[in-house]
Amino acid sequence: MRIRFVPLFILFVVASGCAELLNVMQSTVNVPLTEEEVVKGLKEALSVGARNSAEKLSVENGYYGDAAIKILLPDEAEVIIDNISRIPGGEQLVEDVVLRINRAAEDAAKEVAPIFLNSITSMTISDAFNILRGADNAATNYLRTTTSDALISLYKPKIASSTEKKIVANVSTKDSWIALTGKWNSLANTIPGKLAGFKPVNVDLDDYLTRKALEGMFSKVEKEELKIRKEVEARVSPLLQRVFGSLDVK
Repeated sequence: MRIRFVPLFILFVVASGCAELLNVMQSTVNVPLTEEEVVKGLKEALSVGARNSAEKLSVENGYYGDAAIKILLPDEAEVIIDNISRIPGGEQLVEDVVLRINRAAEDAAKEVAPIFLNSITSMTISDAFNILRGADNAATNYLRTTTSDALISLYKPKIASSTEKKIVANVSTKDSWIALTGKWNSLANTIPGKLAGFKPVNVDLDDYLTRKALEGMFSKVEKEELKIRKEVEARVSPLLQRVFGSLDVK
């Protein structure tokens, strides 16, 4: 009897322990999310998304090597591309400008994370619950709507500084852009150029680059948000697991 009793006793203890653990787990799962948890969880999600996005974009080829967000010449410069053979060394000039404007964006992205994180400030309880229960890009859209103006005003000077920085062969992005558009505009302003209907290209490179760089940044943030919403392993903290885990319960 004693030989049989010990295993049975152990089995009873283990079973009781498992039952108690399940009860604890179940009670934790069933505890409703507090308003504070939801707000903190959404802010953390945006912070994680912004930080990860900035890290990915700030490395070499973060922009240039990503076809989805690679920054190309402004639409106004399409006429240059279409008639590039008319400009001496035009093809190389275009390639230099495209490479350099992407390098400028990558350089600026090195410092954008703190700017982004500082922009994640006040979020109402209503906003937080609407975002949590909203579309898969609801948090990104909220961030885009509430911070774009501030980000532009903070990001543009960094872009300007980057475009003026000597990158390769003591030549800056802005130098390359001026060289390209200068040669084109000289052609466009000649009588043959006017007869051909060519128009000078006058684009504020810093405005254009800031807008495109932020579009790329928000695109990355949106992908990070989707990961947190859909992939358990992307929820890198207990708070994210609890807040976004609530979306897994149907």
